[in-house]
Amino acid sequence: MSVKKVFMLALLTCQILTSCNLTSPERYFDVTVLNSNSITGISGDGLMNELESPSVKLKEGSKSDVVPMTRKETIDLKILVIEDNLKKLSELSETAETKEMIQTSTSLHEYVLAIYKNEYRELAKMYDEGAPQEQIQAKGQAIHDKYNARFEELFSKLTMLGKSYAEKHNISVKWRFG
Repeated sequence: MSVKKVFMLALLTCQILTSCNLTSPERYFDVTVLNSNSITGISGDGLMNELESPSVKLKEGSKSDVVPMTRKETIDLKILVIEDNLKKLSELSETAETKEMIQTSTSLHEYVLAIYKNEYRELAKMYDEGAPQEQIQAKGQAIHDKYNARFEELFSKLTMLGKSYAEKHNISVKWRFG
């Protein structure tokens, strides 16, 4: 076989491989739909409960002593998770079948990220600085009232798209929401 034919065959193989989407339906589902479970706390009382009773971490320099996380650390950790989810979403190739699901998930994550970076950071600061409980509750309620309707709209749409996609691809899922 001539060098030219080998080169043409190699080029054709590369084109075929790059045009094929090697991402499994399960991966699309996990990244677009399942990863959204990490942000559902803003819809109900989940995040407020988490801020009231923060997680613990190992005390610096200790192998066994734990201390509560600051609320700022809690929110910053959630921001990192959302940013990681957005990175994974951006790495997915959109297909005719997955485009709306990816775009809806991206919109939902971007929407929540902005809320965390602004309002929830302010709320975390109030907690960490010992603001009166009434102010904290009022701020939490104001955040919920301002943002929950749009969150629910995006989350419901993503859930609907996810259910359809999972059913079509025989992905076994137990739905808690929607």
